[in-house]
Parts: sequence; C-alpha cells; structure tokens
Amino acid sequence: MTIKKILLVDDSKTELHYLSDLLSKRGYAVRTAENGEEAMRRLGEEKPDLILMDVVMPGQNGFQLTRAITRDPRFVNVPVIMCTSKNQETDKVWGMRQGARDYIVKPVNADELVAKIHAFD
Repeated sequence: MTIKKILLVDDSKTELHYLSDLLSKRGYAVRTAENGEEAMRRLGEEKPDLILMDVVMPGQNGFQLTRAITRDPRFVNVPVIMCTSKNQETDKVWGMRQGARDYIVKPVNADELVAKIHAFD
C-alpha cells in the first residue's frame, strides 16, 4: 500500500501547521484533527492511509484514541505512528501495546518521520 493520505491528530495548532507543511511539501494529502472527537469524525469522512497521533490531548488522549481506532475493523489496516513529546521507554511500549505501529518523539526530525512513513509503503 502506498501512503498518500495522512490524518494528523494533535491539539497544538503550531504542531499541526508544522507537520502539515512538512508532509504536504513531500506530496502527502494531509487532513488534521485537534482532538479525539474530531479525529473520529475525519475517519468517518475519509479513510486515511496512515495516522500520526499525538498523545497528550484534552479529553481522549492519543493512547486511548489509538486503541479505539486500531481495534475498529474498518481501520485495522491503517497504521498509527505515535508522534509525541513523551520520550520515556515506558510511553513507547504502552503506545505500541495500544496498537501503534511506530513511535517518534517531538521535536520531529523531518527525515526520520518520512523514513518511518515510507516503511509502510
């Protein structure tokens, strides 16, 4: 599967702008959501090829949202990459246990992020 459409979930407008710009310039179609509720709405509108998920958000956090998405039969084949400032090994392990396929720590290195996305192509 070639990754073309990415759903970016982050409560920081600055982070959404930075990552959207970075990915758009590399040819990806990016949609954004600022919280879990909006992310679920976006998923209902259009199925992405990959989800970049922040962890620390108001309401439903990224771990909970990742668990809900990866256990939903409609999205079982959509890889989730956690993209967060939480850099402890326990956070990474927990994210992967929730269904994430990879984990990247902010501030994001553009080349590292693109390499992680390409790993799913």
